[in-house]
Amino acid sequence: MENTDQRHDSLDFVFEIYQKMKKNKVNLAYEGEITHQITKAFTSLTETNMSAEEDYNSVQKKVFHVMVECLQNISKHADQRSVVSSKDGRGLFLVSKGEEEYNVTTGNVIKNDKVESLKKMLENINNLDKEGLKQIYKQQIKEGRLSEKDGAGLGFIDIARKTGEKLIYSFLPIDDESSFFILISTISRKKL
Repeated sequence: MENTDQRHDSLDFVFEIYQKMKKNKVNLAYEGEITHQITKAFTSLTETNMSAEEDYNSVQKKVFHVMVECLQNISKHADQRSVVSSKDGRGLFLVSKGEEEYNVTTGNVIKNDKVESLKKMLENINNLDKEGLKQIYKQQIKEGRLSEKDGAGLGFIDIARKTGEKLIYSFLPIDDESSFFILISTISRKKL
């Protein structure tokens, strides 16, 4: 009897996810290790979907660029956590499409000691205008801040530059050592 109840719970869970994805217009959802092959597969799937919707080429390029930056951020900077996963570079990746925009959402585990510095960096990026983002991007490249650690900041700056939108983020506590970092990047579907 227990096996039947577990299967029924699983079916309910799947239907619940389906309903939430439809409500939030999620076109692509993935949880797992982020690799180069996964990134290629996602861009291919998204390209097919966007071509069917006849989105502008400039919008497609921005979505691809943001997707790649976000996926690279997860693969390079997600922290290992045995309770959530046993491998580095795991995360959650969602692409949703509304009437006026695409949203690329990522989530991954980070150590709590990184939260404050990451929050400060994201706040600084969100406080800059278009010209300020351009200047700080050039400055980081000029100063050679392309190490793995600082590269994440460059990626966030680049996403803000490409989208022209503020980065939406949150840090949800998991335990004393880790938090779940969520980032939402919005790309307008309107021709600019």
